[in-house]
Amino acid sequence: MSRPLGRAVLLLLVGAVLAVLGTGSAQAAGYRYWSFWEGDGGKGWTYATQGPSVVRPDDGAVQGFRFSVSDDSQDSAQPRRAPDFGAVCAATPAKGGLKRIALVIDPGTAADAPEGEKPPPLRTACARVAPDASTAEALAAVAKPLRYDTSAMLCAISGYPRSGCGEQTGGDSGATDSGGPATASSADERDPDGASGDGGPSAGVLTGVGAVLVLGVAAVLQARRRR
Repeated sequence: MSRPLGRAVLLLLVGAVLAVLGTGSAQAAGYRYWSFWEGDGGKGWTYATQGPSVVRPDDGAVQGFRFSVSDDSQDSAQPRRAPDFGAVCAATPAKGGLKRIALVIDPGTAADAPEGEKPPPLRTACARVAPDASTAEALAAVAKPLRYDTSAMLCAISGYPRSGCGEQTGGDSGATDSGGPATASSADERDPDGASGDGGPSAGVLTGVGAVLVLGVAAVLQARRRR
């Protein structure tokens, strides 16, 4: 095979691979939702594995909510306030027959906000509720109005945001300070376009790249046989 032909084949392969990979990256998108976190004994936040209507925290627990845009639950932003029960509930004395749950409610940044809305300030609250109350009940006691969708996904806290619920957003994530293994009190990993959770090319894209390479190698071998 002549050098010009070999160079042309190589350029064709590189161009095809870049085109396919570019298509995979363009499919990446995020989701805007309230994620649900649990305080890890004062050491930090842990993404909750169950929804707030199911979790029934013990007296002295700290529960967190963060509104943000993320590609999936693995890169969701944590609440920007440490889970400190003593600081949140210092002004709320214990009362017989009730438990105290510290709540950190972080509406996120302007980059996370839906168009036309401004996130309210981060706030904390100490809910004093029945011993068997869930996190959702504790939240309702201090942060009404809450809004849920038909599948019981938490859509709004204290009326924010006014509309929307776990909707997909185009382009890159708007979250600027994701801090760890994020959790969603709502949105799970889902991507109808087949993009992987980290925004990289999907299995289908990689298969396409492999097919292009195989065809290119076959063309080179066939050209060599004809020499």
